[in-house]
Amino acid sequence: MRTTALVVLIAASLPIAAAAASWEKPKTFKASEVLTPEQRKGEHHAVDDEVPTEGFYYAFTLQTDFGELKPVGLGLLRKRIQEAEALAALREVSKTGVFLEAAGRSLESLGKGVANVAKDPEGTAKGIGRGLKRFGVNIGRKTKRVVEDVTDDDADKEQKSTGEKTENVANSVLGVNKSARLWAQKLQVDPYSRNPVLQKALIEIAKIDAAGGIATKVVVPIPTVVSTTSTVGGLVWGKDPEALRKSNEAGLRALGVSEEVAAGFFRNDAFTLTDQTRFVVALTAVKAKGLADYVDAARGAKTPREGLFFVESAEMLQRQHGEGAVSAVLTDSRAMIALSGGRAVALLPVDYLSWTEPVAQAATEIVARAREELGATGLRMQLTGQVSAQARKELQALGWALTEKAPGGVAGAR
Repeated sequence: MRTTALVVLIAASLPIAAAAASWEKPKTFKASEVLTPEQRKGEHHAVDDEVPTEGFYYAFTLQTDFGELKPVGLGLLRKRIQEAEALAALREVSKTGVFLEAAGRSLESLGKGVANVAKDPEGTAKGIGRGLKRFGVNIGRKTKRVVEDVTDDDADKEQKSTGEKTENVANSVLGVNKSARLWAQKLQVDPYSRNPVLQKALIEIAKIDAAGGIATKVVVPIPTVVSTTSTVGGLVWGKDPEALRKSNEAGLRALGVSEEVAAGFFRNDAFTLTDQTRFVVALTAVKAKGLADYVDAARGAKTPREGLFFVESAEMLQRQHGEGAVSAVLTDSRAMIALSGGRAVALLPVDYLSWTEPVAQAATEIVARAREELGATGLRMQLTGQVSAQARKELQALGWALTEKAPGGVAGAR
């Protein structure tokens, strides 16, 4: 009976989705349309004016003092801008007398050293994030992949040709010792960032600071910004990698995640150690029915951009739980659909949602499944970004109430 009812519900909604005369094509924005003036240009960065959309995200070209970067997604852009500010601050601090006096003669070349790393003569910085382009996240069932703009093989080739770090998560922590984490905290950056320039700078300063004491004797003038790392900063800055892994493993066990699924998640190169920690911390703060299955969906992430989709979805869930208790989430789903106050809330950390065939199929199916499997009496879709005019019209026709530019992190986090 439940299966029959589900089929009927889906069938009843299909004519609405099929009514679209045409599907929308990727749109290109101007930077001024999607960014604040401070994000567009700063002392150490500038964003190119043309901003195409790739999948559900803006694809930026970011010029910095330390090379050209290509972050995909507003969240990643903000992170790269903060990293550029941090590297610039470190470069300036390394020239000060107190820094040189504390470090001794061996530190006299650090300013040049950081600058050389930043310029990246081997080209490792150029193209950070390019391997994430032309990728669209499937927001439907986790058991089937929607045909996307790029094949898995092409995605792998692109990633290997750029500076974006995609090595095994176990190897990505090499060189990130206590001193490197201390400097990352001082700079308010992610010690496990995929940014190779930042990684080299942190490891270099950690080697010089091996005797200890430098970090506590200098002040790094980093402006107050919203940092994704700060939501789990006490963990990623304070714990060594092995202790952090054990904490994350314990978190997944508490959610009832099987050893096989947990092992697959922790081995997945789409997630850095910081990504894993953000994901686990967010989910364990909620403990809703169905979260073990969502971990299973996440372990299938194919690229770092897709991995971030799951991480940011989990953090939106944590925020939603703080505003209205979440009792369950839709299983067998890559999109985070939470049951809160009797209403199904789709939590989508995306920049721009246009009306495409995969979106129409997923949105229609989720309507039926949320009502049948979660018993939802209402539907709301929350997006960190915006939707096109056509997508807004079609989604509302399907019964979705929309909240655009919704907060993407945890309430109260810096």
